[in-house]
Amino acid sequence: MVIPTNTRVETLATSGIHQIPKEYIRTQDELTTITNIFDEEKKELGPQVPTIDLNNINSKDPKTREKCCNELVKAATEWGVMHIVNHGISSDLINRVKDAGERFFDQPVEEKEKYSNDIATGKIQGYGSKLANNACGQLEWEDYFFHLVFPEEKRDLTVWPSTPSEYIPATAEYARQLRALTTKILAVLSLGLGLEEGRLEDEVGGLEELILQFKINYYPKCPQPELALGVEAHTDVSALTFILHNMVPGLQLFYDGQWVTAKCVPDSIIMHIGDTLEILSNGKYKSILHRGLVNKEKVRISWAVFCEPPKDKIILKPLPETISKENPPLFPPRTFHQHMEHKLFKKKDHSVEPK
Repeated sequence: MVIPTNTRVETLATSGIHQIPKEYIRTQDELTTITNIFDEEKKELGPQVPTIDLNNINSKDPKTREKCCNELVKAATEWGVMHIVNHGISSDLINRVKDAGERFFDQPVEEKEKYSNDIATGKIQGYGSKLANNACGQLEWEDYFFHLVFPEEKRDLTVWPSTPSEYIPATAEYARQLRALTTKILAVLSLGLGLEEGRLEDEVGGLEELILQFKINYYPKCPQPELALGVEAHTDVSALTFILHNMVPGLQLFYDGQWVTAKCVPDSIIMHIGDTLEILSNGKYKSILHRGLVNKEKVRISWAVFCEPPKDKIILKPLPETISKENPPLFPPRTFHQHMEHKLFKKKDHSVEPK
């Protein structure tokens, strides 16, 4: 079966096929590790992604606040990923964001195509499907919608969906609230490195330059989920990534030499440390390798916000305070753009190293 380059995974998934095209079949090494995601989520034994309660992040009591901050720093140091609860963003707003995204993807593919991106011409915002960018030319079982959401003056609302009408107001408000939460998280992580509260925020661009990119990932039902991946193993290039999902499991983290399935924790946001903070902290904070599994019973949708420094204005390198004779710098100086290019080059060069 030859698939056109612009085929949407949703179109394939609803076409009645029983076997997936060879472009979606993973390598032999990967296939040995792909299991049933619903069975994996039920497992109680083994490592579990930590859940961090942010209720006391602004507590007036120093000891109460310190305990909350220490737990967040510990999770960032040991895992680089966590479920955060009591994060201050209302469940009503989150439900509006998710409802709008689901309703957009509920539309016929032809409607969504009106918003299609065109990576070849540099139009990266909009509706798309993953193009092969690895050595094996493999594809992922996913369609997506991608656009910048913050700062507001850098948005292009013409690429945002006009249907449903709730999409723009709900998504814009979510971005504003998430940006405020980002400041709080970065303050705690700064203190965890022995720095002043505002240091990491400044290092990643501050209010003016830190960019929030929004991506809705749509993983259709897959007739052969044991052969495919929704998203292949990678680390995020961002400073922080925040993820909502529709309570269908799929996220796996490579922790302590094994793939660990993230549970579906109600009213939580999944937060990843990205490469940017790993570099600035000289490896203290971990950017964890992760991937997405698919299934044949349920569509999975996730809403990711990537908090990224400006592409060329900032040199990313370990902060001087994180370096000593015992802890030499683990990363060479690069701009954010150079870091992304470096990762892409290594991927095409058959390297399996995440960095």
